[in-house]
Amino acid sequence: MNKGDNAWQLTAATLVGLQSVPGLVILYGSIVKKKWAVNSAFMALYAFASVLVCWVGWGYQMSFGDKMIPFLGRPDVSLDQKFLLHQAFLGYLPNATMVYFQFVFAAITLILVAGALLGRMNFHAWMLFVPLWLTFSYTITAYSIWCPEGWLAKRGIIDYSGGYVIHLSSGVAGFTAAYWVGPRTNKDRERFPPNNIILMLAGAGLLWMGWSGFNGGDPYTVSTDASLAVLNTHVCTATSLLTWLLLDILFFGKPSVIGATQGMITGLVCITPAAGVVQGWAAILMGIMSGSIPWYTMMVLHKKLWLLKQVDDTMAVFHTHAVAGSLGGILTGFFAHPKLNRIFYLVPDWQHYIGLAYGLQMGRASAGFKQMGIQLLGILFVVSLNVFVTSIICLLIRIVVPLRLSDEELQTGDDAIHGEEAYALWGDGEKYESRHNSVYGVEEFPQDVPKGGQVEMA
Repeated sequence: MNKGDNAWQLTAATLVGLQSVPGLVILYGSIVKKKWAVNSAFMALYAFASVLVCWVGWGYQMSFGDKMIPFLGRPDVSLDQKFLLHQAFLGYLPNATMVYFQFVFAAITLILVAGALLGRMNFHAWMLFVPLWLTFSYTITAYSIWCPEGWLAKRGIIDYSGGYVIHLSSGVAGFTAAYWVGPRTNKDRERFPPNNIILMLAGAGLLWMGWSGFNGGDPYTVSTDASLAVLNTHVCTATSLLTWLLLDILFFGKPSVIGATQGMITGLVCITPAAGVVQGWAAILMGIMSGSIPWYTMMVLHKKLWLLKQVDDTMAVFHTHAVAGSLGGILTGFFAHPKLNRIFYLVPDWQHYIGLAYGLQMGRASAGFKQMGIQLLGILFVVSLNVFVTSIICLLIRIVVPLRLSDEELQTGDDAIHGEEAYALWGDGEKYESRHNSVYGVEEFPQDVPKGGQVEMA
């Protein structure tokens, strides 16, 4: 065991935990319409608590425990002191630290899924969704990609800190669940002004700064690679925010604060699979692309593609996490530096983990193309798994309880659901005039969606 490594790992885990509680609790509670503030914040807080109980009960062992099948570990509890004090599967840390560290990643994944469902999902359905999705989706992805015995890990996929396991998974699962739950009311889809942009920025700031632990903790040691990962994270994020901001000014004429926040998030997501295995100049290029490509899919393609217009993704999780996560995974396959991969993965030779750019430079083009193929295979696996599993879970839950709130609850919001309201103030944003009244900017939603029914997909 190493006291320094253990101290940093516990600190990094707590920083990631602060991204969720209070970070995303504040962000969700303030970026939505006032009548949804309590419900949105509490969906995040509930998920954090629920995931922890499931994680120590069976989730950790299914994600990182003894192999049961090539993509899943054997379910078991993680509460016995003999196990918790024993050295973890990686690093000079006790299992107790590793269980805690991996828990906060699992928790934020579910909270990100919630972002697509704000403003209409039945809270009782959400209470069922969280443990089910953790058990049957997250554990499979985590074991396949992060556990040394996982099938994609053995193939050599590069996912430094969760571009696939967390962001691509949550983006696809959130979008899929949003389809099955159905949309918000037409009134809410047309006007959804944030109730407190200043608090939204406070939540966004916690999210950004917490990413030092998110990416800096994944070497499982206090190392030069951890330092590089932290710096690359912030460089990419700042570049992405500025790129998104410039595009907003060029095309909409005003610097949108909500837009800048989305650019910040896409930068954080894009660098996550690459943080400690790319050079600083690559982080800059990734920031430029993460601030422009998801901007294009959100602001342009979203208004043109039929499927994107039909599914009501409240926080644009598909664009900020699925698109940005896939982009990060592909760019990792291109920019990953062999030397940095050797430091991170502790491999003794140059046979694995070679980005395509360096494969071409070193005369190892076949190895570079192989790495890119593995990255694309990972995207295909995560997307397919989450569309299928999330759909099955939603279909099963709606047999027990409705996925969507009743029309009366949708009209009232927090008071009807929780008997509580966020502010003892008048109004619900009716007089708030803003060009950017949602995360998408100016929306063009179809009006032919049944008010209380499911969205129909051809």
